[in-house]
Parts: sequence; C-alpha cells; structure tokens
Amino acid sequence: MEHFKERFTKWMQGRYGGDQLSLALLILCLILMVFTLPFHSPLLRLLPLIPLVLCYFRIFSKNKYKRQQELFKFIRFYTPIQKRINLSLKHLKERKTHRFFKCPKCKQTLRVPKGKGNICITCPKCHTDFRKHT
Repeated sequence: MEHFKERFTKWMQGRYGGDQLSLALLILCLILMVFTLPFHSPLLRLLPLIPLVLCYFRIFSKNKYKRQQELFKFIRFYTPIQKRINLSLKHLKERKTHRFFKCPKCKQTLRVPKGKGNICITCPKCHTDFRKHT
C-alpha cells in the first residue's frame, strides 16, 4: 500500500489538482445523475459523464495557467450568485425578529426590528425618510 501511495504522489507532481470548479463539476454530475434516473434514454444517461470527465481532466492537467484562468472565470461568475444566496439565507434566519425594506431613493436594503408599529425609517446612505409598518 505504501508503494502505491509513493507512486501516485510521484505521478501527481506537476498536476493541477482539485479546486472549487472541480467540486462544482462533481456536484453538477451528481445532480444530473439524479435527474436522469427516470429516463431510459442511453444518450440522456451519458449526460452526467460530461462534467465528470471535465472534472478529472482539470484535476490531472499539467497546464496550471489555463486551469487557473478557468477558475478565475468561474469565481467571477459564481461569487454574485453565492452572495445572493447567503443574503437570502440571512434574511430567512432573521425573518421572525426583523423586517427588510428597500430605500425608495437609493435601493439600499434596511433592516428594521419587527413589532414597532408605524415607524419613520431614515436611510443611512442617502438620508431619505420614509414610513413603514413593522
């Protein structure tokens, strides 16, 4: 077993390895596998193999510069989506104690405690006053 580990380590030297894009491709592969289970088409069943092959290609590639460029493009695409998901989860967690409003002038999201009745809200960004019921 130790001999195999040494040979594998030596073989992997100089290769790119795994990153966030490789993980996303694996997750996409699993999702596609689940969604293609009910279908009996052989071509449709091969669909999950595409992201899997791309994932392994990236992991075993020796062209590190190209793989890094692909990762940077993925991160630029995925970061706004991830921020929106995290913000939605935060709003979901705080929905029992706070209300969220958008400023009518600058569209800044404002968090206000629930149960205060009609209140005057002042936007900290543009100093616009507006009334809302919490």
